[in-house]
Amino acid sequence: MKKIASFCIDHTKLMPGVYLSRKDKKDGVTVSTFDIRITAPNREPVIDQPALHTIEHLAATWLRNSEIKDDVVYFGPMGCRTGCYLLVFGEPSPEEISKYVKGAFEFIAGYEGEIPGAKADECGNYLEQNLETAKYYAKKYLKDLRENPRFEYPRR
Repeated sequence: MKKIASFCIDHTKLMPGVYLSRKDKKDGVTVSTFDIRITAPNREPVIDQPALHTIEHLAATWLRNSEIKDDVVYFGPMGCRTGCYLLVFGEPSPEEISKYVKGAFEFIAGYEGEIPGAKADECGNYLEQNLETAKYYAKKYLKDLRENPRFEYPRR
């Protein structure tokens, strides 16, 4: 079988950033997948599962209420727990989409209150949430984005 594109990235060099992972086109519609890499794979601990779940709930809520709400297809965690994927209609650049990623993570970093969608009738695992740890990762990620913005995958 052909190796999928995300397995061709050198994860030993990958750092936190906002990367264009792929563009898929069909019937005149483009869906762009962005790699929202929050931690350095294989060098930093993976994101705590409850915190990642909270990041998903809060970022998805913010993005689906932002000015790009009609373009958001999906926001959710990577299986490796080092980041999330953001899928949007169209072909924005990583630099353009980073404005919204930063907005979502600023929202998470300062969030207080009940986590949206974290009730038994709204979520399949509503008890697995950790707002304080999600806020820690959001602040760390924002610091990484401000100090060293990365938009291109490292070369092999």
